[in-house]
Amino acid sequence: MNYRQFYDEMNAFPVFSIREIEKHFPGFDSRRLVEWQEKGYIQKLRNRYYYFAGNSVNEQYLFFAANKLYSPSYVSLESALSWHGFIPENTFQITSCSSRKTQSFETPLGSFKYRSIKSALFFGYQLVEWNNHHFAIAEPEKTVIDYLYLHHEIDDPDDFESLRWNSTEMNNSLSMKRIDTYASYIGSKALLTRLNILKEYLNATPAQNTT
Repeated sequence: MNYRQFYDEMNAFPVFSIREIEKHFPGFDSRRLVEWQEKGYIQKLRNRYYYFAGNSVNEQYLFFAANKLYSPSYVSLESALSWHGFIPENTFQITSCSSRKTQSFETPLGSFKYRSIKSALFFGYQLVEWNNHHFAIAEPEKTVIDYLYLHHEIDDPDDFESLRWNSTEMNNSLSMKRIDTYASYIGSKALLTRLNILKEYLNATPAQNTT
């Protein structure tokens, strides 16, 4: 088996693991991966995960890679806030939630950070189609819940101002009924307190009528 055969079979995968290679090529000699890295054909993302060096990388690609690198996980927190238009800029690292322990990876594609949440909180994400694949990202409401749940330092409406949260966009996009349902299910008094602080911040900026 030569590199062309390998590429033709695996090119459909934006990121591929040793396990996936062995499914397609039983008995695969992993020394080929070292050889192809030296030739610049492929790059190691982290242990046992690789991608083709010529791939075009955009935000969706990075979100897909984030799901693959540490599973189960879904994109959330700052990255999802940016995706949903709740903060004004792209973030310098891809942030996710996982039911596994908190973890971070520095890779050739950038920085990936995963915050640990309880298994019972691993819900409220959607699958977004991208290049015949899907990546998991928090719904707008669950993005807010995840952030409030994990950021204990928030204790004043001005904190959201300093974080540059777009209250107009949030008022226009969020279902407060869904947020309340999620918060009630989680049952954290601290989360409810921070949610009330967020509501105070949002109530200062009424939703715009876009119809």
